[in-house]
Amino acid sequence: MSSSPNLRLYLDSADTDEWRAWMPTGLFYGITSNPLLLERAQVKCDLPTLKKLAQEAFQLGAQEMQLQTWGDSVEDLVSTGKQLAAIDPRVVVKSPITRLGTTAASQLIAAGVRVTLTAVYSVHQVLIAAALGADYVAPYLGRINDAGGNGRETVTKMQQALTGVKSPTRLLTASIRDIEDISVLATQGLDTFTFSAKIAAAFFNAPATETATADFARAVRNMGG
Repeated sequence: MSSSPNLRLYLDSADTDEWRAWMPTGLFYGITSNPLLLERAQVKCDLPTLKKLAQEAFQLGAQEMQLQTWGDSVEDLVSTGKQLAAIDPRVVVKSPITRLGTTAASQLIAAGVRVTLTAVYSVHQVLIAAALGADYVAPYLGRINDAGGNGRETVTKMQQALTGVKSPTRLLTASIRDIEDISVLATQGLDTFTFSAKIAAAFFNAPATETATADFARAVRNMGG
């Protein structure tokens, strides 16, 4: 198996119990987090804690860990982002796609830091990430729907825009609430998704497969296995 598959799936969680449950399946390329997920998991948003968190992610087999920078100024965002990146070369630093966050991201990229621009809602925003040469740009599919938009259609157009300008920036689709979103978007050429443990469980919700597996086990027993 390639160490860098075309399809990249990420576990969107700061809950290490969920990591330990799901990373051994081999389904996930990496783990993504943000301050809201840290708050939900009651994990401190400080550099020593995030360093320990990243180390555990890599021990569990993550090939990437995405951690979000923070601060009230470009200087703070850049400083924190550099410290996050220094944890390990496999850390990707997330920054909101605001003017402030984008300015910080451009400086981080210039310093050799791998960056994801996040909290993306509109097609034109992905062109910001493409112009900067960001590694990833993360649209919030579910939240686009919440705002009255068509998440699947918008995210598909985002991918078309990146393809149209021949950008290597990967569209990292986030805020996924239905596994069918992944299935449909994959048919449109999207290949990078981050989602919760609940969605991960839905990948294995296949009663017919469970029945067939039980039949296999019964046949083994009947034949002396």
